[in-house]
Amino acid sequence: MNGLDFVLVGLAAMAAGAVNALAGGGTLISFPALVAVGVPAVAANVTNTVALSPGYLGATLGQARDLRGQGRRLWLLAPAGVIGGVIGGVLLLNTGERVFRSLVPFLILLASFLLAVQEPVRNTLVRRAGREKQAGPGAAGGWTALPVGLAAIYGGYFGAGVSVIVLAVLGLVLDDSLTRLNALKQAISFSINVAAAVFFLFSGEVVWEAAGVMAVGAVIGGALGGRLAGRIRPAALRRVVVVVGVVVAIIYLVR
Repeated sequence: MNGLDFVLVGLAAMAAGAVNALAGGGTLISFPALVAVGVPAVAANVTNTVALSPGYLGATLGQARDLRGQGRRLWLLAPAGVIGGVIGGVLLLNTGERVFRSLVPFLILLASFLLAVQEPVRNTLVRRAGREKQAGPGAAGGWTALPVGLAAIYGGYFGAGVSVIVLAVLGLVLDDSLTRLNALKQAISFSINVAAAVFFLFSGEVVWEAAGVMAVGAVIGGALGGRLAGRIRPAALRRVVVVVGVVVAIIYLVR
C-alpha cells in the first residue's frame, strides 16, 4: 500500500464511522475500499473488523443506562455472542481466498438487504411491544442463546448488518421495550465484534498499517456523525448506503 492508498482507506473508515453513528452499514464503505487498494478479500474483512470494532464500545456505553436490570440477559447472551463471533472468525479463516471472494457480492447484497429492512424491522418491534400486556419485561430463557449465537456466527464471518439480525432475534424471543432491546443489541454486537477482532489479532491476516489508519478515521468519523445527528435523516442516509452496497455488489459480480 502507498500513501494514496492509506488516505483512501482512512477516508473510507471516517465515512464508515460517521455512517455507523448515524444509520449503520459503514462496513459497506470501508470493506470495498480495502479491496479496491489491493488487500485480499479475507485480509480486508479481517482488517476491517479489527479497525472498526472499538466503535461498538461507544455505542454500548451510550445506552448503558438502558442495560440496567438486564444483567441476567447479558450473562447469558453476551457469551453466546462471543462464542458465535469466534466460530464465525474460524469459518472465515478456513474459507479460501478464492471461495470467499466469490461469496463477497452475495454477502454485500445480504448486508444491503438487512440495512434496507432495518426500519421496517424496528417498526414491527415497536408495534409488537405496544401489544404486549404484561407486568414487566420477560426473562431470557436458556434457549434464547441459540438464535443469538447463530446471528453471532454471521457477525464473526462478515459482520455487516449483524446489528439488524441481533435486534430482530431479540424482538422475537424477548418481550420488552425497543429501547431496552436496542441497548442489549449494542452490548451483544460489541461482544461479537470484539471476540472476532481479538481472534483475528493472532491470525496473521491483519494489515496493521491500514488497521491503525482506519481506527483513527473511524473514531473521527464517529465523532462527526454524533455532531451531525439531528441534521441528517438516518433513513435517507441508509438508502444511500444501500444503493452504494448494491452497486458495489454488481461490480463484483460483473468482474
